[in-house]
Amino acid sequence: MAGINNREIALDTLVEILEHGQFSHIYLKAVLDKYAYLEKTERSFITRLVSGTVERKIKLDYIIDNYSKTKAKKMKPLIRTMIRMGVFEIYYMDAVPDSATCNEYVKLAKKRGFGGLSGFVNGVLRNIARDKGSVQITDLGIKYSMPQWIVDKWTKDYGKDICEKILLGFFQSQDLCIRVNSSKTSQKELTLALQAQGITVRKCDTLESALYISDYDALSAIPEFAQGKFYVQDYSSQLVANLAKVDTNDKIIDVCAAPGGKALHFAQLAKAGKVIARDLTEAKVALIQENIQRAGVDNVEAQQWDATVLDEAAVGKYDIVVADLPCSGLGIIRKKPDIKYNQSLKSLEELVKLQQQILETVHLYLKAGGTLCYSTCTINKDENDNQVKAFLAKHPEYSVTEQMQLFPDSEHDGFFICAMKKN
Repeated sequence: MAGINNREIALDTLVEILEHGQFSHIYLKAVLDKYAYLEKTERSFITRLVSGTVERKIKLDYIIDNYSKTKAKKMKPLIRTMIRMGVFEIYYMDAVPDSATCNEYVKLAKKRGFGGLSGFVNGVLRNIARDKGSVQITDLGIKYSMPQWIVDKWTKDYGKDICEKILLGFFQSQDLCIRVNSSKTSQKELTLALQAQGITVRKCDTLESALYISDYDALSAIPEFAQGKFYVQDYSSQLVANLAKVDTNDKIIDVCAAPGGKALHFAQLAKAGKVIARDLTEAKVALIQENIQRAGVDNVEAQQWDATVLDEAAVGKYDIVVADLPCSGLGIIRKKPDIKYNQSLKSLEELVKLQQQILETVHLYLKAGGTLCYSTCTINKDENDNQVKAFLAKHPEYSVTEQMQLFPDSEHDGFFICAMKKN
C-alpha cells in the first residue's frame, strides 16, 4: 500500500484482531513478516502499539467513555480503534509529544475517509491528553484490563491479593526464554556465539537448559536458531521435563505435543530412549516434524492421533506419558493478550471435560511405576488442582510426586505441572 505509515499498519492489524477475531500472536507475526524490510525501531513501534492496545482494551475504553458522549462500543470500528490507539500512546508511549499524537490520528481519520469525524477524534484525544492520569481506577478488572468473570474466579480461587499479583504479573516485561539444545551445543558456547552478535544473554539460576535473550532483531536472523542450537521455550514449559525425572532409556509419549518443545526436551534427556510426539491435525504434526528436523534429533517420532481415542497398541507401553492438554491458556495472556476476551465460563467447562476425557484415555499407556505428567498453561484451579484431585479420586493407584502452580512474573508465564506416579 503506497504511503502507508506505521500507525496505519497498526490500525489495520488491530481492526483484524479486535473487530474480526484474528488471533493476535499469529496475525501480528504475519504483519511483521510482511513488513520485515522496516527498521527494527519501526517494527518495535508497531508491535508495542498493537499488543498494548489489545492488552489494555478494557481500561482504554473506560478512559474513552469518561471523555466521549459517544461510548466506545457505539463508535464506528475504525474510529474506535484509532481512538484506542491514540489513548494507548498518550498513556503508555512517549515516542512523540501528546499533541503530535493527536495530530497523527486526525490525519489518519481523514486519510481513511472519515474527515467528517476528524474533529471528534481530535476533541476526544486532546481532552484525554490534557487530563492524563486524572481518571482514578480502583476496580481490578478495569485497572488491569481483565474481564470481570476472570477477576471474580481468581479472587475466589486465590484471594484478592494473589489475584492482583497475577494481574500485575502479565504487565511485567519478560526477556525471551530459550532452551539450549545440548546435543548440538553447550550453554557456554551458545552464550558466547549470541553475545558476539550483540545479543544480551542472561543465565537462568535454576534451570541449566534455560537462557534469557534480548536486544536481537529477529529470531530468523540468528544463525544458531536456524541451526537448531536453541529452541524458544518458556521457563515454565522447560520445568515439565525436569519434574518428570526422565531416565536415559525411557519410552515416552507426548499426547498433545505441537509445536514439539516438550517432546524435544524429553528426547534430549532420554538419550537412549524414544519419544512419540502426537497431535490431532496434519498441520500440527508437520510443525512438530519441522522442529524435530531443525533440532537434529533422531529419537523423536511425530504421529497424527486424536488423544481422546484409545490406542490399544500403546496400552502399558510407556515409562512417561506427557499430557500437556488443551486449556484456556489464561497463564500466557502476556504472549496472547486477546485470549482473555475469547474465553468464557462455558468454554472453560468444555475444556475441563475434554481434559478429563483425555486423561482417562492416555493414563492407560503407562507401565506400572511410570509417571503421568499433566500440565497446562493456565491458572484456573478447575483445570489444574481440581482436575488432579478429581483424577486421583477415580484412580487411587496414582500418587502426586511433584506439583507446582506458577503465576506470571518477569521470569515465566502462568503454568501448572503435576507429576503423578502409577504405583
